[in-house]
Amino acid sequence: MLSVRELRKRYGDLVALDGVSFDVEKGDILGFLGQNGAGKSTTMKIVTGFTPPTSGTAIVDGFDVTKQSLEARARIGYLPEQTPLYTDMRVREYLDFRARLKGVQRRDVKKRVDYAIEKLKLVDRARQIIGTLSKGYKQRVGIADAIVGDPKLLILDEPTIGLDPNQVREVRQLIKELGEQHTIVFSTHILNEVELVCSKVVIIDRGRSVLQGTIKNIVEQHQGNTLRCSLRAKEATLDEVQSALAQVAGVKSARELAEGSGSEIVQFMIEVDAETDREAAVRAAAERVAARVLEKGWAIRELVPERTTLENVFVNLTMRETPAAPQLVGAGDGAQGGN
Repeated sequence: MLSVRELRKRYGDLVALDGVSFDVEKGDILGFLGQNGAGKSTTMKIVTGFTPPTSGTAIVDGFDVTKQSLEARARIGYLPEQTPLYTDMRVREYLDFRARLKGVQRRDVKKRVDYAIEKLKLVDRARQIIGTLSKGYKQRVGIADAIVGDPKLLILDEPTIGLDPNQVREVRQLIKELGEQHTIVFSTHILNEVELVCSKVVIIDRGRSVLQGTIKNIVEQHQGNTLRCSLRAKEATLDEVQSALAQVAGVKSARELAEGSGSEIVQFMIEVDAETDREAAVRAAAERVAARVLEKGWAIRELVPERTTLENVFVNLTMRETPAAPQLVGAGDGAQGGN
């Protein structure tokens, strides 16, 4: 549905995009992630035909957005970060106007407007002047505008920005529902939104695509080799506990995290030596650590693998001094290399 290859965009000496590449398959809800200023909105503007790239290509349903702009844009519904609405028009009047601008056949305009109003739960606001709507309802009107032309691809740039928690939940649910009829690219820097809504992600950092794949594969393939251990070590010093854990076979290091609720309770992050089968190595190390603790007469309160999250992966990739090398996660994701 969407194929982006080596997109670059320069504004004088400023490099906004430096070779962004990714694919979106039909039916995907793809989270497009990056810190503020990473190049998300610039990429969206190029894909939707609002600004040309310095180099590279973006193909929408087989049409090049630069060389076949009208055909490509006819297949896109776009919600920009700052929703541009005619605030002196009523909701239905505005959507009727927008449907006609998008080339919807006259006989189908009412049907498409009715669909958008119903889908976005705007029935009670259909005759209200847009300027009098709340921020959340204005965002709904913007999304209704994006779908009124029945596009194959929806581009939503920060659709929940500035909304209160209840409005954010409503928009997330709407995006899930829209994903049943449309392919969606959902740009955001809020990680839990992506985990709740999206099936795949692309992470960009300082104008480069650095990781793409399904959330499940990304999390699984970035799992660390660590155990979190909390124990009660009566009459043992911190150094004695640390030394005992560090000497367990298969353990590379044991680092104190924090004291627990009492002076006898300590917490450690245990790094496991796992060069081949990570899961098996962590499991075996956990068994040996448990045996050592029991041998010492200490009590285990917690001994669990440290779970990697999408947030962990995102922070590790975007907090580096230099951009990370592009990664493709999962051979069956339908994505191509980042640069």
